[in-house]
Amino acid sequence: MRSFWGLLRAYWFSESWKEAWGFTLVIAVLTGLSSKASVWMAEASGELINSIAFFHSDDNITPLRTLLMAAGTLVLLVILKDAGFTGIRHLFSTTLHRKWRAWLDKRFNDALLDANHTHYHLQNGDAGAALDNVDQRVQEAVKGMTGGAIGLAMGVVGVLMSVFFVGQKLIETSTSIPGLDVLGEYGSATLAFCAVLLYVPVNTWIALKLGGLLERLTIRMQQAEGSYRGALNTLLRRSFHVAAAGGEGVQKDIHRRIYRDIDGTWGSLNWVHAGYMSFELIYNFIAARIVAYGPGLLPYVNQQVSLKSYVTGAELINSMIQQCSWFIHVMPAIATLKANSRRIMDLAEAIENVQAPTDYYRRTGRSEFLRTHQDAAFGLTIRNLELTHQGMDAQPFLSAPFLNFRRGEWTFVSGESGCGKTSLIKAINGLWPYGAGSIALPEGVSTFYASQDIRLPPITLKRLVCLPDPPDGFRDAQVAAALHDAGLGNFISYLDEEARDGQLWDMVLSGGQRQKLFVARILLHKPGLLFLDEATAALDGPSKIAFHQAIKDHCPNVTVISVMHEAVPPRSLSGESFYDSILSVADGLASKRQIDPILPEGAIPFPSKRQRRRRLESIRVPAE
Repeated sequence: MRSFWGLLRAYWFSESWKEAWGFTLVIAVLTGLSSKASVWMAEASGELINSIAFFHSDDNITPLRTLLMAAGTLVLLVILKDAGFTGIRHLFSTTLHRKWRAWLDKRFNDALLDANHTHYHLQNGDAGAALDNVDQRVQEAVKGMTGGAIGLAMGVVGVLMSVFFVGQKLIETSTSIPGLDVLGEYGSATLAFCAVLLYVPVNTWIALKLGGLLERLTIRMQQAEGSYRGALNTLLRRSFHVAAAGGEGVQKDIHRRIYRDIDGTWGSLNWVHAGYMSFELIYNFIAARIVAYGPGLLPYVNQQVSLKSYVTGAELINSMIQQCSWFIHVMPAIATLKANSRRIMDLAEAIENVQAPTDYYRRTGRSEFLRTHQDAAFGLTIRNLELTHQGMDAQPFLSAPFLNFRRGEWTFVSGESGCGKTSLIKAINGLWPYGAGSIALPEGVSTFYASQDIRLPPITLKRLVCLPDPPDGFRDAQVAAALHDAGLGNFISYLDEEARDGQLWDMVLSGGQRQKLFVARILLHKPGLLFLDEATAALDGPSKIAFHQAIKDHCPNVTVISVMHEAVPPRSLSGESFYDSILSVADGLASKRQIDPILPEGAIPFPSKRQRRRRLESIRVPAE
C-alpha cells in the first residue's frame, strides 16, 4: 500500500474480495441504470417542452391531458432515477465505504500494534520527526480517501455509461446539416461530439491546475490542523503541570503561533475555493445554455428538426457535458482524496520501513545489538554493551563490558539522574535502538516491565490485572487474591466494572494505587524476569516495603532489576535487604557488585571516581 493505486486496489484483492467486488458490481449496475434514465429524462423533457409549445395548436385535440402526461412521465422518471437508482446506489456506496474503511483501519491497527512494537519504533529514528499525527492519518485521512475514491470510481463509470447511452441516442436522432453534407445524416451528432470534445478538455485542464493548488493547500492545512491538535492534546496530558507552573500564558502563545499557520492556510484555501466555484458556475451556464443548444440550432433554423427534437438533442448534449465534466465538478474532492492518500501512503511506507528495526535504525545511527536466549539456569547475561544516541558519529554514553544476573537475584540500579539507568533497562528489553552488544535472555522466562508512569486503558478491573493476557485465563478468585495481596482489596467487588461511580479506573486510582495494581499483575503472572523502572516512586516508605515484600513472598524465583530514586536499596521490616547486588552506573560505566551483608546500610564500598575512570579507560574498546 505504498503507492496510490496499490493503496486503492488492496481491498479488492484481499481476503474480502467477494464482499468488495459484490458491492462494486451492484453499484456499477445502478450507475448504468442511472445513466440510462438520464436519456429517458431528456426525451421526457423534450415531450414536455413540445406539449407546452403546441398547447394551443389546432392539431392538439387534448392539450391539457398531453401536458399533464408529459409532466407526470418526467416526474416519475425523476423519482425512479433519484430515489430508485441513485438513492439505492448511495446506500450501497456508503456501505462499501464503511466496509473498506473498516478493512483499512484493521490493517493499520494490526500493523501498529504488532509484536514488533511498530507503534513505538515509528516515534523514533528518522520517521519520528517526519511522521506527524498518526491518529489523523488512520482515522480522518482513511475515511476521506475511501469515500473520495468510491465517488471517483462511480464518476468514471457514470461518464462511460453516459457517453455510451447518450452518444447512442444522439446518433439515432442525428440529421444532416447544410454545409456539412459530407457527414450525411450524422452531421448534428458530429457537431455535438465536437462541441463536447472542445469545451470539456480545455476546462478540465484549468480545473486540474486549480486542483493541484488545492491539493497542496489541503496537505498544508492538514499538517497545520494536526499540529494544533497535538498541542491541545499535550496540554491536556500536562494540564496539572501547566497549572502548577502558571504556564497558561506560555501555552496561549504556543496556540496562537500554531493557529496563525492554520488561519493563513485557510485564507488561501478560501480564495482558491471561491475562484473555483465562480469558474464552475460560469462553466455550467455556458454548457447548459450555449454549448448544449448550439449544435442543433442550425438544423432547427433550417426546419430540419422539430422543436421537440431540438430540445431533446440539447438536453442530451447537456447531459453528456455534465457527465463528462464530472472531473471538473469534483476536482476539490479529488484534491482532498490525493492529499489523504499521500498521508496514508507515508504512514504505510513508515510502517513497512520499521518491520526490520535493526536495519531501520542503522540508517540514522549505530544499531548492532545481538539478542539471543540461553538456558534459564544461567540467568541474564550482557556482554560488550554500548549505548549511544542517534547519529552515525555518536559516542557511547554507557558501557557494560560484562553483566550477569543470576536466576532469583535482585539487583538495585544506582546512579545519578541522567546517567543512563533507564536506557540500560530499555536496551535489555529491546526498546533502546542505538548501540551495540550481546544480550542473552533466559529461555522460556516471561518478562515484565513496570515504569513510573502507568496509564490505564478503559477496560474492566479484572482485565487490567490480567494484562497482557486475556481475562479468561484466570479465575476471579485468583485475581481477587492478587488485588488483596497488593493492597487493593477494597476494589475486589468491582472486578467486572470498567468504572467506579462513573469514572474510569485511570481517574479513580491514584499514582500509588496504579503502582500497586502492577504488583497485583506481578503476583498473578509470577514472571521470571522483572524490571522496575521507578515503579515505586509514588509510594511512601511503608508502601514501598510492602511492594517489595509482596513480590518477595509470592515470586521466589524472580530475577529483579530495579531503578529507584533512593541512594541505598530498601530493607524489609526485619532489617534484611531485599536486594542481593548493586549495579552502579557512573562515568559512563555500568559495574555490578554483590552487597556485603556485614557492612551497615549506606557503607557499601564503591570504587572512587578516579578508580572508575581508570577502569573505564582500560576496558573500553576504541571505535573502528
